[in-house]
Amino acid sequence: MNETDRRNFLKQSAVLAAGVAAVPTLLNAGCSPNEKVNVGLIGCRGMGFNNLESFLKNDHVECVALCDVDRRVLDLRAAEVEKKTGKKPLLYSDFRQLIENKDIDAVIIGTPDHWHCLPMVYASEAGKHVYVEKPIAATIEECNVMVAAQKRYKNVVQVGQWQRSHQHWRDAVDYIQAGNLGRVRSVRSWSNVGWKTSIPVEPDTEAPEGVDYDFWLGPAPKRPFNKNRFHASFRWYWDYAGGVMTDWGVHLLDFALFGMNQYVPKSVMAVGGKYAFPEDAMETPDTMTTVYDFGDFNLVWDHTIGIYGANYKQRGHGVAFVGEYGTLVIDRSGWEVIPETKSTSAKEGFAGLELQKVQGDGLDLHVRNFLDCIKNGKTPNCDIETGAHIARIAHLGNIAYRTGRKVFWNHEKQEFENDPEANELVKARYRAPWTLPKV
Repeated sequence: MNETDRRNFLKQSAVLAAGVAAVPTLLNAGCSPNEKVNVGLIGCRGMGFNNLESFLKNDHVECVALCDVDRRVLDLRAAEVEKKTGKKPLLYSDFRQLIENKDIDAVIIGTPDHWHCLPMVYASEAGKHVYVEKPIAATIEECNVMVAAQKRYKNVVQVGQWQRSHQHWRDAVDYIQAGNLGRVRSVRSWSNVGWKTSIPVEPDTEAPEGVDYDFWLGPAPKRPFNKNRFHASFRWYWDYAGGVMTDWGVHLLDFALFGMNQYVPKSVMAVGGKYAFPEDAMETPDTMTTVYDFGDFNLVWDHTIGIYGANYKQRGHGVAFVGEYGTLVIDRSGWEVIPETKSTSAKEGFAGLELQKVQGDGLDLHVRNFLDCIKNGKTPNCDIETGAHIARIAHLGNIAYRTGRKVFWNHEKQEFENDPEANELVKARYRAPWTLPKV
């Protein structure tokens, strides 16, 4: 990372600190109940609708429209919105029509990953603010296009990495960066998805009635309909997403880098495979370990499907910063410091720190921060630069896995060193008639 990039990330970290601390003040000063924010939701089934529910907890927000390619989902969510608000939203099957609605101020993008880039760019071009789910894109090239779009159109874009609005994560970063752990040379991040079982192989069929399947595929390769690829299970297929690495990795790797205040690894290597369910329908690995080498410390990513593991008092996900004097462990429930007691680096009198519990709802705080920034013009807690960078880091891990070798990323050039195969996986290859936007 060059000095300009480093300064940008330090600036973003300072913005985060100010943004989280200022939430109560901004809510009171920036969001008058009389200043309505009209929102439209694209992708209504899963996290998109969870996001909308959080938006509607704010009295000055009104849901104007919903969009989905599955009519069954669209009708169900419309009824829920009408019951909650007393108003029936407009319904669209084509997101471009929703974006053209001049009454809409902000767009929520809750689609599968391969459908994040186009709506975000089109909405930005139309003058809408955007709340886009994580990871922000299915490829590194799309990440870069989305960053360029926000820079050009100057709208407020919040990426749905809502831990960036949860104070206990920031407190842990402050503790590490104050030097309380001594020198940290190993960072471990993990997500063990114990609830998930195998996905049995199913035959291709016709798409269900009311589903515009060709539109759902959009820029992805043309394939017959298969229920395993549709709705929530899209994330296990390379055409649309990147498995656990991009789903959970963007949350946890984000704070691993933030805590260490380093952002671009010297090299990346990964091993893994379908060790738990070798014959099932998933394409992405159910077991994977990735090592990012930063020169003076290693960052390890590890994920499993089908087991939770017993990491640090049964934490199914988390980040551990292993320091000379102790190890700081953090997840969504809080953080604590476990002291070194018998090692050669143990510090006499260092007692660690008991669990510092989470306060508040992270998603609600993240949405409020986005709404505040619409009003006051400030940078949101997870702006487009932050979301794009950590999505790239997660994609680097997947590319190392898919090529089967150590890869070397050139951040300035946004390409791998002397590795044409890896560089092909950086690109977004859109199916006609869809094309990658030129910004």
